[in-house]
Parts: sequence; structure tokens; C-alpha cells
Amino acid sequence: MARVQPLTAEERAIKRTEEAAVTQLTSQHLLGMQELSPAEINLILDTAFVMKNILSVQTKKTAHLQGRSVITFFAENSTRTRLSFDMACKYLGATTASIGASDSSIRKGENLYDTVKTLEMMSTDILVIRHSQSGAPHYIAERIDASVINAGDGMNEHPTQALLDMMTMIEYKGAIKGLKVAIIGDAMHSRVMRSNVWGLSKVGAEVRVAAPPTMIPRFLEQMPCQVCHDVREACAGVDIIMGLRVQLERQLSALFPSVNEYAHFFGIDKECLDLAKPDALIMHPGPCNHGVEMPTFIHEHERSVIHEQVANGVSVRMAVLFLLNAKRNAKLEELAASRKGSI
Repeated sequence: MARVQPLTAEERAIKRTEEAAVTQLTSQHLLGMQELSPAEINLILDTAFVMKNILSVQTKKTAHLQGRSVITFFAENSTRTRLSFDMACKYLGATTASIGASDSSIRKGENLYDTVKTLEMMSTDILVIRHSQSGAPHYIAERIDASVINAGDGMNEHPTQALLDMMTMIEYKGAIKGLKVAIIGDAMHSRVMRSNVWGLSKVGAEVRVAAPPTMIPRFLEQMPCQVCHDVREACAGVDIIMGLRVQLERQLSALFPSVNEYAHFFGIDKECLDLAKPDALIMHPGPCNHGVEMPTFIHEHERSVIHEQVANGVSVRMAVLFLLNAKRNAKLEELAASRKGSI
């Protein structure tokens, strides 16, 4: 008979995060950074680093979500988020399916509720959704039993993007508390900006947002950030410079005279880097409009961690799937126990 083997360091870390999910997570859904506490944010980030260790080995497949089903429903186009969720599901051993708006009966006039209810009835445990309507994941989470993950809703939030951004900052800076972060670009339409402002401010970063006056939403003054109308002011002495994509597809009318003028006054250039700290990182959620938000040499600069953000996206989404599954399992066990006790 083989002797019993102790748990490996990785197995012990997984067990601790699984237990923490039950006690620290308040919900079986991830809808936005605004709803998360600092403790929940740190739990997800700590778990993401555990998941990154899994990805560093040759055999990446695990069984943490074996027997669970995940559907990714993307009603908007996506490369990074959609593929990283797909890969995260596969690395965790889940059964997966993916559908877009063009593939679904939405094109025939089916409403959102009927679509997601149909997906849920296929024994779906977790539904990952991206939708053009702000608040769509919140609407769905109240109406189905499956766990819902917001992969971007309109101009509201993109929580997993903010979490992967924060993970990248920790990886290169050691901690987020005390960092000065400049977020520059299309603040009016950016769900990435909103999620980062909420998330970074909750764990102790100082956030500055710079955009043309026509691209600053009115509510930004009420958010925990400093609003700047000058890119140089925003970049002075910061640890992180994050560009935002100019979202022309969401603009009903031109909010700046021309792309060239935008790039001249609000593009991230060498002067911005010189004003920031000497070791300041360059970030961008992607996709980048080269020559608009920043020139290619800035995008590929030695201080750029844009490609590392993509890599960390897989780890973060693995962490979110793992933790929500643990929370969901605990709730199902509680429900089964309560039903047994009532017999």
C-alpha cells in the first residue's frame, strides 16, 4: 500500500483560497469592482498568482472545475477577454461552450432574458457575459441561478480587466497601496476606467484621470479620483501611465476635431514618460489605436507591460472562476443541508 502523501505547496494554497472564498466572498457573482470590498479584491489577486503558478508548468490542465459547465456569451466583439475566459475554463477542466449575438436567436428578435434563461436550462453553472447595455449582468444575476461574471457591460464596468491591471501592477511594483496612477483617454465611454478607479482607490492607490473636456463624464467628479484636463499634469510623478482606447464606435458625434489633434494633445508620448517616475510602467487594456492613444514605440517601450497584461488576464479569470465555483458549491451544500433538516 502506498504511503499517504502530504499536500504540495500549490495544493495547500488552493485549499486556503477555496476556504477563503466561502467566508470572504459576499456573492456568487462578479458584477463590478464597485461592489467588491478591499478584502475580496485582495483574495482574487492572491488567487490569481496561485493560478499563474499553474500556468508556468508544462501540463497546465487541472480538475478544479471538473464537472462544471461554463458558457461565455459575448454580445459584443472581443479578442482578449473572450479567448482568455475560454482558456481559463479549459485550464481548470470545465465543460465550456461559447456563443455570440450573431450566433444566437437575438438576431430573430429573442430578448435577453429568454436567451440567458435558455442558456441556464442547459445545466450551466457559470455564465460569462459581455453586453452593450450597461447593467445587463446585474439584470441577469437577479433572474437566474447560475453565477454571472461581467465581462464588460456597455459603458459601466469591466471588473476582470481592472483585476488583471492590478495584478500586473503588483507583479512589477510589489504592492498597489501608495501608487500614483494616471489613466488617460476616452473616459466618457470607458468601462475599464470606471472599474480601475473603483478598484485601485479601494486598495490605496491615488488615481488621476485625464481626457479632453468633451470626453469627461459628469459623474467623474464624484468618483474617487483626480480629474485632469492636461495630460502633463496627470503624468507628473506617477508610477503608472495607462492609456484608454478612443471608442469611436460608441460616439454618436465627434468629441474632438480630428484624430491628429487628439494624438497631439492627449496622446501618451516621450514627454509624458519623462514627467513620470523613471521606472513608471506603460499600460493599455487593448486593443490600442497606434498613433492615437500612443505611438508604437511607446506601446513597445522597455517600460511597457501591455503584453504582460494579456498574460495575466488568463490567471485572473481562472481565479474568478475558481472562487465563484467554491462560493457556489458552499451555497448549494447549505441549501441541501437545510432541505435535509426540514424533512
